[in-house]
Amino acid sequence: MAAQMPPEAQKMVMHTSLAVGDFRIAGADAPGQRYKTPQGFDVALDVKDEAEADRLFSELSQGGKVEMPIQKTFWAKRFGMCVDRFGIPWMVNCSDPT
Repeated sequence: MAAQMPPEAQKMVMHTSLAVGDFRIAGADAPGQRYKTPQGFDVALDVKDEAEADRLFSELSQGGKVEMPIQKTFWAKRFGMCVDRFGIPWMVNCSDPT
C-alpha cells in the first residue's frame, strides 16, 4: 500500500495490536494533520520481577526523557516514570506486596 501513500506517510504504522490477557489493544500512527502531542495519560506497566522492571524502563526511556528514575518507593520494589522517544508517557511498577 506504500505506493498509494504520500512519501511522508510511508514509514508510519497503519495498524498494530498488543494482546493483554484476553484483551487486545490496537493503534495506528496519526497522519501529520491529525497528530497531537499525547497528554493527560500514562501507560502503566506492572511487572512481578525487579530485573524486568529495570529492563523495561531502560528500553522505554532510551532516546526519550526520564521523568522519575526507576527506584524503590514506599509502595513498590521498583517504580519509574519516563516519556519514550515517540512522546508516550510510561509508568513502570514492580509492586511490593509487603
